[in-house]
Amino acid sequence: MGVIVMDIRQLDYFVQAARLNSFSRAAESLYITQPTISKMIRNLEIELGADLFYREGKSIRLTDAGELLLVKAQNIVESFTSLSSELDSLRNLKQGHIRIGLPPMVGASFFPAVIGEFHRRYPEVTIRLHEDGAKKVEDDVESGLLDIGAIVLPVNRAKFHCFTFVEEKLQLLVPAGHRLDGAQKVQLKELAEEEFVLFREDFALHDRIISECVKAGFQPKVVYESSQWDLISRMVAAGMGIALLPETICRDMDRSRIAVIPLTEPVIPWQLGMIWRRDRYLSFAAREWIAFAMKVLGEL
Repeated sequence: MGVIVMDIRQLDYFVQAARLNSFSRAAESLYITQPTISKMIRNLEIELGADLFYREGKSIRLTDAGELLLVKAQNIVESFTSLSSELDSLRNLKQGHIRIGLPPMVGASFFPAVIGEFHRRYPEVTIRLHEDGAKKVEDDVESGLLDIGAIVLPVNRAKFHCFTFVEEKLQLLVPAGHRLDGAQKVQLKELAEEEFVLFREDFALHDRIISECVKAGFQPKVVYESSQWDLISRMVAAGMGIALLPETICRDMDRSRIAVIPLTEPVIPWQLGMIWRRDRYLSFAAREWIAFAMKVLGEL
């Protein structure tokens, strides 16, 4: 085999396709066309003399050669990205692109004012928001698909830097006229025979609530799951079940249709934090965002 010549774009395209298991999704994330990324990766395969992906209809998966290249390519792409970001920072360019992950409930409640004011201050910095459950956001920050993410704590402090910006408790929502309507407080074990409306499995509260119920001596009866807190509250109002939601969300409930009751024994904490990887270089724009968000959220 002769000398292999490849550029950083080929490796970047390959890494994105491998991470997303799709040429089309990788092309979308890179703001290029699918034929462009397909051609670039095919040229890379020709240069290497080996197929990097099994192509099965619209889906792809790595070959053994692809697995081997991915390990090396990730290091090369990250090193090149860090070099470029460091050079930009040295030139003090307040430009850039930030990828931020926000669970829907968190984004709607806490971040519109932060994002709006940041954009006014740094109009040339673009922010791409990704709405997913907290567990998916954490995974994507760890893998490098996101720069920063807001998640439900706790988090692995050995992997991530983190600052906490919300510390609340979960409260019980029941429909008006429910047997517990009017109660001053409720113990979790009193809900053993109730039907629950929960967030989906990719939301941290899904596992947290089920775990606490099991500790209290029962397996909750889950009748509906959703990614939207407002839909959950409407299901409760319609008498479909009960729900446990954070204090911030409960403040917006229609008290004529829903009763909000403090939950005790145990109190279930709801803490939010913003995370970023310890071992990755952050661009100037991302560092500015973190400092700005810490200040604004601290004031809120």
